[in-house]
Amino acid sequence: MPVNLTAPDPQSLLPVPGVRLGITMAGVRKANRRDLTVIALDEGSSVAGVFTANRFCAAPVQVCREHLAAGTAIRAIVINTGNANAGTGADGLARARQTCDALAAELGIEARQVLPFSTGVIMETLPVDRIVAGLPAAIAALKADNWAEAAAGIMTTDTLPKAASRQVTVGGRTVTISGISKGAGMIRPNMATMLGYVATDAVIAPELLQPLVKEAADLSFNRITIDGDTSTNDSFVLIATHQAGHERITSLSSAEGRALRDAVVAVSQQLAQAIVRDGEGATKFISVVVQGGKDEDECRKAAYAIAHSPLVKTAFFASDPNLGRILAAVGYAGIDDLDQSLIELHLDDVHVVTQGGRHPAYKEEDGQRVMKQSEITVRVGLNRGRAETTVWTCDLSHEYVTINADYRS
Repeated sequence: MPVNLTAPDPQSLLPVPGVRLGITMAGVRKANRRDLTVIALDEGSSVAGVFTANRFCAAPVQVCREHLAAGTAIRAIVINTGNANAGTGADGLARARQTCDALAAELGIEARQVLPFSTGVIMETLPVDRIVAGLPAAIAALKADNWAEAAAGIMTTDTLPKAASRQVTVGGRTVTISGISKGAGMIRPNMATMLGYVATDAVIAPELLQPLVKEAADLSFNRITIDGDTSTNDSFVLIATHQAGHERITSLSSAEGRALRDAVVAVSQQLAQAIVRDGEGATKFISVVVQGGKDEDECRKAAYAIAHSPLVKTAFFASDPNLGRILAAVGYAGIDDLDQSLIELHLDDVHVVTQGGRHPAYKEEDGQRVMKQSEITVRVGLNRGRAETTVWTCDLSHEYVTINADYRS
């Protein structure tokens, strides 16, 4: 069961003017499952994205990069679940392009104005004929208020759909930001998440979208890990339809730019944290806060060393306060001149370690009390500077093994 996560209320998901979403059952891998989503964008929209750092990236990732680099206005997105179209060589690229050709023909646009996305099993042939056959139904279902359906339609091993919306005032006008994401396993994004899409009707200079989507990813999807694996298909896309009616934002450091930036980051963080809460087999949501680093990079190294450690994660699953595992992870994080005598460690309100050693007042029953909670904060002080970062992760349970052992069956 997901950790303190519920399915989003469809009424809370706000339509974004200029964006319509359609979902259907194409039978990509299994029958009677919503597995094909089309997102149509009004003319004049702008799109930017960040993609997996995995060098063995999927065919649709390669095609998306090509189409965005071409500079042609993106008018549609197509997403299939059940098949990742990764590890499929030249044939996979051809099938991803065939999907773009088919959707472009249906919508009366150019193939390079389509971004294709796939998620699911790696190294299997994409059944492009089923996708092409399903496109008319997905297009017929296009609606502005279909965010909840789309969130469900992009799921794989997720147990719940993930979606979020909020509104801010920019230049006296209401601006809407809505987004969906999917992911539950093979999550250590190293740029973004398995799949994430955020749209806004803000009027923003198109050249600002790329730095904005990168910053949003760095502060959200690049701060989560479930199992330390970087997917072949990670993709995070930011859409702006420019229909809110306010003066164009030309700087992210302006008051209007900061308001939009903060809202986009907030939605992205909500989506990213939902992925951790729905981690495969997760029973606990853990915030790892590392403070007092010389720079953010070494804080991030220490935080991820803790969050990735199977020994730490299994200890949290068992509510076993074997907290020396956390110190060991900090020690091997790659901070060469780390002074262990300066390390402080808190588990929520419990002061576990001071000056590199067990705090005199620490009692194991206090540590166990915290570890039995469903939400836990690990706070490490390096006492080397003023930098700080936070990573969100979950525990590692027997169920994680079961899910991934049976994933293809």
